[in-house]
Amino acid sequence: MKSYLFIIIFFLQVHYIFSQETLAREFRGVWIATVGNIDWPSQKNLSSLQQKKEILNLLDLFQYLNFNTIIFQIRPAADAFYNSKYEPWSSYLTGTNNKAPSPYYDPLAFIIDETHKRGMEFHAWLNPYRAVINYQDFQSNPFPLTYEKSEWFLNYGKNKYFNPGIPEVRAYTNKVVTDIVQNYDIDAIHFDDYFYPYTIKGEAFPDQTTFKDYGGRFYPDHLDDWRRNNVNLIVKELFQTIKTIKPWVQFGISPFGVWRNSNVDQRGSSTDAGQTNYDNLYADVLFWIKNGWIDYILPQAYWHIGHDKVDYKTVVHWWADNSFGTKLYIGQGMYRLGEKKEDESWMQVTPTEIEKQIKLNRSTSQIQGSAFFSAKSFVENPFKIDEILRSKYYKNPVLMPISNKNVSYTPAAVVKAQLEKLKNKEYLLHWETIPENIENKAVKYLVYKFSNNEVINLNQSANIIAITGENQLTLARKDVKESKTFVIIAVSKNNNLSTPVKVESRN
Repeated sequence: MKSYLFIIIFFLQVHYIFSQETLAREFRGVWIATVGNIDWPSQKNLSSLQQKKEILNLLDLFQYLNFNTIIFQIRPAADAFYNSKYEPWSSYLTGTNNKAPSPYYDPLAFIIDETHKRGMEFHAWLNPYRAVINYQDFQSNPFPLTYEKSEWFLNYGKNKYFNPGIPEVRAYTNKVVTDIVQNYDIDAIHFDDYFYPYTIKGEAFPDQTTFKDYGGRFYPDHLDDWRRNNVNLIVKELFQTIKTIKPWVQFGISPFGVWRNSNVDQRGSSTDAGQTNYDNLYADVLFWIKNGWIDYILPQAYWHIGHDKVDYKTVVHWWADNSFGTKLYIGQGMYRLGEKKEDESWMQVTPTEIEKQIKLNRSTSQIQGSAFFSAKSFVENPFKIDEILRSKYYKNPVLMPISNKNVSYTPAAVVKAQLEKLKNKEYLLHWETIPENIENKAVKYLVYKFSNNEVINLNQSANIIAITGENQLTLARKDVKESKTFVIIAVSKNNNLSTPVKVESRN
């Protein structure tokens, strides 16, 4: 017979023990790159079962490390890791362009579901303009669109790009994003640093004819401004598209770390970067921030503290001073830890460069977390950085910062919370939720534990034992014996919280 140990359930007096504003929150993200099979799958043409096993191992690792956000590359170029209406299956997935996994499954749907079960957010990472990587290699198996709409594309270096100056290209990108937002339960659309391609010395980007045809008021003297306007238009339109379909879905962008050098613009940072967002990628990130077109900014600051041309400290403090109320997280170059190519800073062990950067981020109030490139580095675990993060910096699970500040989705509190003893001496804490509308429904749960004589203070993140997307949590016998009280809080799509519910043990 099932033995129910927890029978006293009541709402907490939230006004004196709990505040959403003082509860510690932090963005803890990791990029999982699929281009070139960097992170997943480890090689082309694995079986569906092998692919699933690999991604589950990665998700389990990041759940163990108390991360809360997976940034997953679903569209390396004009291809897809999902069942797209418009683009072919990626060859990085199956080994052959436009070949679905066999036995069939939809990797995106599967990974979203598994990410959410673990209480983490899923940010769908794609790129607006990259169409074919090493396009000459694809002549024997081309992307049909590049031939059907050849006028949409330009070759530059080894790659083929969508032409940003053509209005139909913007409309097509909007259709691709619409398809994703409508059909998948993502938490964010995420763009990386590639807008116009990085400048290749001695090779001009071949859009002069497009400029003549579509330049309008910018033609013929303001080519750079026209290019920036093209990028501004797609960012604005995509933000509006996303919010029209699902207002709770975030739009985040991870630009190159330097907006502009101060030697060409006094508003820029005191850096000497060889290329910049504004002048080479035509990405006027400050303009987007000031216009409220993105929910978070995640600059890639992949240098070390003290770099002679682009100092990490200088870069992140510049973004802190220029975030203008937009959520600011910092991209850190985990892949550089242990490498000797650039500077001995990345070889230092006590503390590591990554630790120094985390401490600097946390000392800067505008910075609300980090993301690391990339997942592969945590698997390789240089200098045992996984254990260092878990024991010193990411000891407990924490929620993401509240997103979509202009809307407030508050879920109903959990009901029928109980703990039952299982035959294997473990315990199962489980609960139910009252169905709500899509905006306000609970998508995950915070679970706290408190010992017999401990004051219940839900602003103490150290008492959080789990963030889960499921309606149950398995507990060891030791956890139950040591704890008199458990507290469960429902969490909405934008990370707002319900009224807490307390369950006391008579064990």
